Amino acid sequence: MAPSFDNATSLFNFVVRDGNGIKGMVDSGISKVPQPYIQPPTERINKKNAGVCKIPPIDLSKLDGPQHDEVANQIVRAAETLGFFQVINHGVPVELLESLKQTAHNFFALPPERKAVYRKEVSPSPLVKYGTSFVPEKEKAFEWKDYISMAYTNDDEALQQWPVECRDVALQYLKTSHEMVRKLLEALLGNLGVELDDSKIDAFIGKKMVNMNFYPTCPNPELTVGVGRHSDMGTLTILLQDGIGGLYVKVPEDVDMEKKGAWVEIPPIPGALVINVGDMLQIWSNGKYKSAEHRVRTTSTKSRVSIPIFTCPQSTQKIAPLPQVVKKDGIARYKEFIFSDYMNSFFGNAHDGKNSLEFAKINSA
Repeated sequence: MAPSFDNATSLFNFVVRDGNGIKGMVDSGISKVPQPYIQPPTERINKKNAGVCKIPPIDLSKLDGPQHDEVANQIVRAAETLGFFQVINHGVPVELLESLKQTAHNFFALPPERKAVYRKEVSPSPLVKYGTSFVPEKEKAFEWKDYISMAYTNDDEALQQWPVECRDVALQYLKTSHEMVRKLLEALLGNLGVELDDSKIDAFIGKKMVNMNFYPTCPNPELTVGVGRHSDMGTLTILLQDGIGGLYVKVPEDVDMEKKGAWVEIPPIPGALVINVGDMLQIWSNGKYKSAEHRVRTTSTKSRVSIPIFTCPQSTQKIAPLPQVVKKDGIARYKEFIFSDYMNSFFGNAHDGKNSLEFAKINSA
């Protein structure tokens, strides 16, 4: 018989403290979603009301040929509108992508005690954190997700400190995607009048993190969310999703697109990677590029995995709209701040749409 999980304390102990995660709760045989995971009606995802994003993927191999400018414009246009796009021929081997998905499933299938050693409070490494939901202590309802997070400093520390079960493929993913990230940034910053060279790149993506997310099957998907409404805090996010689907993006109200304000699903495309604009790129561009508000639905049929790479500035980096853009716009829409202060604000609050950007906004009288 499955234990009772409607008591928040016993649920927290089982799921978080003992390392069982939501996967362990599902494996125990629950037949309904425990109360702490039931979202208020306004936050639930109605699949029937959402469309599908029909924007074709961008072929990055064409950046190296005569169609460079055309492809760069496609990247810019996507960043200025939805803030989300998919890429193919991106330079990350398809076999590695398949291996990553299998490795994520294997990691979350490990015994609870093997995963629990990486809980934030006890992890042997400051680079590695195993957890569930987002900020459970701040959330009105928990998110239906387990994750392992691996921060990158250098290869040696990654090989020594990341979990042995996933370190090799995760590190390979990070390294083989670097050239793609650089090309995307060159196109996006070039459009803003900034030439990217080796001396500048760390200011934009000096900090990187690989996560493996696990969304177990859910008995009542209509009552829960895998991840609540949010935008990513960094520069660019690179996401590998599996074939199950469930990633939804909100069409911004202030762009020239159909379905303004509606949620659209980003459909899985075999071999593709999903790219989304983060808050820092929105701030550097003075609002020209849109950090995408997105969320994840759960499913009752199969467990889903996704593997994002988050690229961010270094913690000590000063952030402000780029002077070239402010000069052109005649006004700065965001204040100057240190990135670590933004991070503290971001991780100090539950997911709440694009409210994370309020930290940096200059309120016009």
